[in-house]
Amino acid sequence: MIVRTTDEITDTEHDIKTENWRSKRIVLAKEGVGFSVHETTLYAGTVNEFWYANHIEAVFVVEGEGQITDLASGETHQLGPGSLYLLNDHDKHRVEPRTEMRTVCVFNPPVTGREVHDENGVYPLVTETS
Repeated sequence: MIVRTTDEITDTEHDIKTENWRSKRIVLAKEGVGFSVHETTLYAGTVNEFWYANHIEAVFVVEGEGQITDLASGETHQLGPGSLYLLNDHDKHRVEPRTEMRTVCVFNPPVTGREVHDENGVYPLVTETS
């Protein structure tokens, strides 16, 4: 059994901060459970374009409001507490928080914590052995 708090992760190597968002990586590939879990906070007024070409991501909104746009179709959905979006087709998307949004994200395959978004918003596929 693994038990962790986000306080234990705060300001460690698993607490990734950018000018648009902060992601606390709670469960990573090294745990060997087939997925990773992150608490990600997106800052109000930012524009965030992502494309997880190598991962499936589910995002549950805990706090805050904003919108997500499917960049292929142009379709926009409003997000708020209790909303979940699933990027089940490696969807290119834009998230625009109106207020600070705190989310819980699950990735499959799991991230290692060493990934960095490239110029297309893509995480490379990094494994524990690479």
